[in-house]
Amino acid sequence: QVQLVESGGGLVQAGGSLRLSCAASGRTFSSYDMAWFRQPPGKEREFVATIRWSGVGTYYADSVKGRFTISRDNTKNTVYLQMNSLKPEDTAVYYCAANRRQYGSGWYTNLPDFGSWGQGTQVIVSS
Repeated sequence: QVQLVESGGGLVQAGGSLRLSCAASGRTFSSYDMAWFRQPPGKEREFVATIRWSGVGTYYADSVKGRFTISRDNTKNTVYLQMNSLKPEDTAVYYCAANRRQYGSGWYTNLPDFGSWGQGTQVIVSS
């Protein structure tokens, strides 16, 4: 298992930017695909973006494509989510997650595919 701690959330105006970070503990961080999910107020948790264990290859939800960028630094055991051109509908608690599989080869976007979760960080985008 990987332990995850998110940071970087906050209040931002529409059109602004935020960078979320997720620090992982455990020597095997670099062998897991990582992802960001979010849970808007009163709604279910939804997929945002995922990145390959190697850092080469990313996949995004249509709602954030072109605005958000997921990246990772395996030397720092950290995954990032750069969020630009934020909209009020991006308001949510953002969670990072580690895939259950090591060295995965597919694109996984469903909650059951991920076995480790952080506690979440709140992002509020004002209009």
